[in-house]
Amino acid sequence: MTDGAIAPPQSRTAYVADRIRRDVASGELRPGELIKQTVLAKRYGVSPTPVREALRLLEADGVVTYSPHRGASVLEMTPDTAQDLYRLRAASEAVAAGMAAERMIPSGLALVRDKHALLDEAVRAGADPAELSVLNKDFHFAVYQQSSPIVLQYVEALWVRFIPSSTIWTPAHARELQDDHDGILDALVRGDAEEASRLTSAHILHAAEIRDREPGLRPAGDVEREQFPAGR
Repeated sequence: MTDGAIAPPQSRTAYVADRIRRDVASGELRPGELIKQTVLAKRYGVSPTPVREALRLLEADGVVTYSPHRGASVLEMTPDTAQDLYRLRAASEAVAAGMAAERMIPSGLALVRDKHALLDEAVRAGADPAELSVLNKDFHFAVYQQSSPIVLQYVEALWVRFIPSSTIWTPAHARELQDDHDGILDALVRGDAEEASRLTSAHILHAAEIRDREPGLRPAGDVEREQFPAGR
């Protein structure tokens, strides 16, 4: 297997779909970039058939656009699409944060505190925006993991559309976004579900407002992907 750190599960289609989602989320596959089925099949160590089936699933989920003749490309995000996604995120993540506050256990709170501290340290150190974006996601999902599996799954489907290379976690905004996190963490520590929900929604809409002011944050991908770098 070319990229064999993870063995395919029973369903190769599900395996490929999961790998593509993670490559999109990490920025390995970029918006507007064309990727041939044969290239993806080689990367994931499978035949073209599960790749084709996975791409059709991801097209239905709004992650890629797919044509049997041209191949697949990661769906580019228009300003309207970004705003729609942020509104969905604000609603769903508010629910997740409120449930997390209600169901929080000591080990879960310790995890949330740890992820918050790691991001705070990185912000103070002036870390790369893409690194901050990953740490930001770690913090949010440490919170949402304390809510409900079905809510977590829904939130994950929205987050896959935002990649680290298009992050708003730039030096101009990192501190103000982390200040939002400070308030969310405080509400979770106090077990205040209503406040955790309200602050999380406000934080997501704050992020939407930043992106709306800076529409050039999302870069386009290469014209056509013929291969992936070795060892990735």
